[in-house]
Amino acid sequence: MALRQQQELKQTQRLSPLQMQVIKLVELNTVEVEDRIKQEVEDNPALETADPELSNDMDQEDREGSEYNLSQEEIILGDYFSDDDIPDYHINATHQKSESNFIEISYYDDKSLNDSLLEQIGLLNLDARKQLIAEYIIGNLDENGYLQRDLQSISDDLLFQQQMEVSPLQLEDVLYEIQDLDPAGVCARDLQECLLLQLARCEPTPSITLATEILSDYFEEFSRKHYEKIIRQMNITPDDLRDAIAEITSLNPKPGNALGGTMQTAMNNITPDFIVDSYNGQVTIQLNNSNIPSLHVNRSFTEMLKGYSDNKESMSADDKQAMLFMKQKVDSAKWFIDAVRQRQHTLQRTMEAIVNIQYDFFLTEDESQLKPMILKDVAERTGFDISTVSRVSNSKYVQTNMGIYPLKYFFSEAMQTNEGEDISSREVKMILKESIGNEDTGKPLTDDQLTRILNDKGYVIARRTVAKYREQLNIPVSRLRKKI
Repeated sequence: MALRQQQELKQTQRLSPLQMQVIKLVELNTVEVEDRIKQEVEDNPALETADPELSNDMDQEDREGSEYNLSQEEIILGDYFSDDDIPDYHINATHQKSESNFIEISYYDDKSLNDSLLEQIGLLNLDARKQLIAEYIIGNLDENGYLQRDLQSISDDLLFQQQMEVSPLQLEDVLYEIQDLDPAGVCARDLQECLLLQLARCEPTPSITLATEILSDYFEEFSRKHYEKIIRQMNITPDDLRDAIAEITSLNPKPGNALGGTMQTAMNNITPDFIVDSYNGQVTIQLNNSNIPSLHVNRSFTEMLKGYSDNKESMSADDKQAMLFMKQKVDSAKWFIDAVRQRQHTLQRTMEAIVNIQYDFFLTEDESQLKPMILKDVAERTGFDISTVSRVSNSKYVQTNMGIYPLKYFFSEAMQTNEGEDISSREVKMILKESIGNEDTGKPLTDDQLTRILNDKGYVIARRTVAKYREQLNIPVSRLRKKI
């Protein structure tokens, strides 16, 4: 086939640098945006943060220009809170705030599990070889404090990476040294060993002895809650078994969580992206921008670029390269500043739409007032694409008078009653949780029985949906909820 030239007209969609910046920034939460701005200021000499006085003036202008009413729901975009104005709260509270409901926050040590174990290993006076082996084993522990890798694999790694020939038996000797450290149960290879390590440190009592025997010889029956089989084979009374189970359930199945790690530190230091306050029948919302600085293009950089532009004809090749570099940096700075502003605008409008839909909840913080809401509902109110709403709602948090909630908390699918009324699936989950909480622990409710209870209350729901909601609530099946 001969080659030939031809004209073709077609439409293509290309994202501008500004659009790509906005997409990336919308996905980030407040803390990540702060880090992103710091990184951009370091990388781009044409971008700088405003002076404190200028920043305060700009913040004041933003506050004066951003206060307005949101339709009939009377949602007012108020001034930013100062540190002293932020109301007291505790995470995920759902009851009314009062002095008797305050939770005392215990001391939190952010030292990681690895750091704590390495510090204790240093006090054991091990030789250099064992010290290196111990450090390597500790480095293989997961966040719960378990050693999930088998000793043969660790032996192979030491041989290839450290040129150390260590047998699994020698590794086990060092493993026992680590298992004697705090917290109790650390460096166990499975749940059974973890619980037995903790029982070994308890003062010997009949219940402790029986609990140790159950975990050693009847662990599978215990995990499946085949209590009748245990009572029959061990020839004990139900009261004896109940006392032993009480000892076992008092143990910590995840000893690594006793100390702070990366994930736990992050969860204990949540910075809300939005602040929603209800007062005198009105709901106010604002973005939490207290630590996000005002940005502008470096004035001297702009003046230099203007000087180069005015003398284009007399410029050398090096001057032209310098001008091109500065122009790229100035354009990049402008795009970034516009992207930050668009991010704030996108987040603000999305949160306004969510509060409009869930206004009754933010006014009363009663979970039963939550309405069915999906991404499409918010997208229709804001005019944004569903993907944009999804990016906004991901990894963002909102602070209210009663607690801090992830933004995804307010999204739920709709269900119908016998009368055709739309209700939130969260309401069904509340009834499901309440029914299971009030059940006879000796004869826990099956999914079929729970389905009948919900149907009797007027909720049209199938058994498989009940099973799905139960799993989402982290509630085990009836057999595993049974108690003696």
